[in-house]
Amino acid sequence: MTAEPTTAHSSRWPVPPQDGYTVDDLFTLPDLPPHTELIDGSLVFVSPQRDFHSTMIDLLVTGLRSTAPPEVRVRREMTVVLDRRNAPEPDVSVVRTEAITGLDVTRYQAADVLLAVEVVSPDSEARDREAKPHKYATAGIPHFWLVEMVGTDQHPVVRVYELDPVTKAYALTGIHHDRLKTGVPFPVDIDVSADALKEL
Repeated sequence: MTAEPTTAHSSRWPVPPQDGYTVDDLFTLPDLPPHTELIDGSLVFVSPQRDFHSTMIDLLVTGLRSTAPPEVRVRREMTVVLDRRNAPEPDVSVVRTEAITGLDVTRYQAADVLLAVEVVSPDSEARDREAKPHKYATAGIPHFWLVEMVGTDQHPVVRVYELDPVTKAYALTGIHHDRLKTGVPFPVDIDVSADALKEL
């Protein structure tokens, strides 16, 4: 008789159903890693983030909250339900205040989101640049920002997009290198320079 080999640590990955996962699965499967997203019925796990990612989110959240009107709230890393098979987690969201019904809220509906922001990471470039903007636009989220680190000095660049109601696609309305200044979804004026990041 031979003994079964034992290991100090064993993990069991969830086996996807034939038609893929749904939003209900995302919120009921046990032991999913924090910040797991649902894209096209597949679970997407988040890799460890760079300091740029974390500090850029902080910078944007602080800047947005400083001018946000009472009818909206700014949230970081909260799930947004787009449809039955898509529930991404934008790095920053601006949501309608009435959508926040308590401190136990775990998700928002796309109809309650005015702005979705993605800060690009090496492991998420294709999702952040292509898949997510398309899905946010299809779901009717009126504003989208894409933030990347560029250049040898590694400074932030924020690309600002607005939903075209005719094409149902995002149109680029501005590229911001040092100062993010726009009038939508409300007046915003944020220092997004490399120096501003270093001060955090």
